[in-house]
Amino acid sequence: MSEQWSTELQVAQVRVARPTDKLNEIEKFYCEGLGLEKVGSFTGHQGYKGVMIGLPNASYHLEFTEHIEGSPCPAPSKDNLLVLYMPQHEIIQRIAKRLAHMGYQEAEPENPYWAEKGITIEDPDGWRLVLMNTAGI
Repeated sequence: MSEQWSTELQVAQVRVARPTDKLNEIEKFYCEGLGLEKVGSFTGHQGYKGVMIGLPNASYHLEFTEHIEGSPCPAPSKDNLLVLYMPQHEIIQRIAKRLAHMGYQEAEPENPYWAEKGITIEDPDGWRLVLMNTAGI
């Protein structure tokens, strides 16, 4: 079965997309707070505007869209996570401090595993991000 996927499923790019009604705050959280880059954006697409955020020159990124009539997107359970595995504990602490200064405090994770080597923070929509230290993994 794995051979079938390796030959048939030739993916050129991965995009994880979700709506928001706080597009500006989301962009600030992920770019200024977390340190990702705005890799693209659009407006006027059948009432939608959006932003793509990720790592430069990577074939994966996050897309956030907002409709002119509103795009609320309540966060799912507290165990639905975007996990970023990072090798340097000091950088995780620096990012968490910067986000805390912006008003985004560390949140208690639903699953205690994420507290062992990670920091959980909710974005402006309440979706959870884990900055997970890979040292020793």
